[in-house]
Amino acid sequence: MTSAFDPHALPARLSDAERDRALGLLREGAAQGKLSHDTFLRRMELALAARRPDELAVLTADLRPEGRWSQRVFGTVERMSAFTVRLRRAWQAEKLPKLLLPEPGPHPLRIGRDPVNGLRLSHETVSRRHAELSLQNGAWVLRDLGSTNGTTVNGRRVTGTVVVEAGDMVAFGDMTFRLAGR
Repeated sequence: MTSAFDPHALPARLSDAERDRALGLLREGAAQGKLSHDTFLRRMELALAARRPDELAVLTADLRPEGRWSQRVFGTVERMSAFTVRLRRAWQAEKLPKLLLPEPGPHPLRIGRDPVNGLRLSHETVSRRHAELSLQNGAWVLRDLGSTNGTTVNGRRVTGTVVVEAGDMVAFGDMTFRLAGR
């Protein structure tokens, strides 16, 4: 007599590891720009609903990791690209006009377009009251005063206050300077 239950008649069930591997490939593919946001979301939904390994294989067939040779080539290209970006920044930084740190005083140095500021910058991207620079506990602190086009230090936007020192690249709107000590 044969049993009504035949374990070979049912398709293999997905393991958590298989599903996690597929989801990881989808995330990596999206991070590398191989998938649009919509395609990524749709494939994630399908991967979570998949019941068989072949369903996952279809979703990740175009996202298989590269071989060692490809990884080396792409890694070399990424490092060269990063080097050229650093080289361009260094080249531009040396061309920047210097902004001397002020003599310490009881009041901060106000920076902006308004003539009452201690440092007046006449440029359309600089706010009337853009930023202020002050000496606090022996360290120079730069604070954005809610400017329209922002203040950056070494390419990072200032939200609140940030400690600066000679050599830092500071920008008020589109006006960029290299801080210099006295």
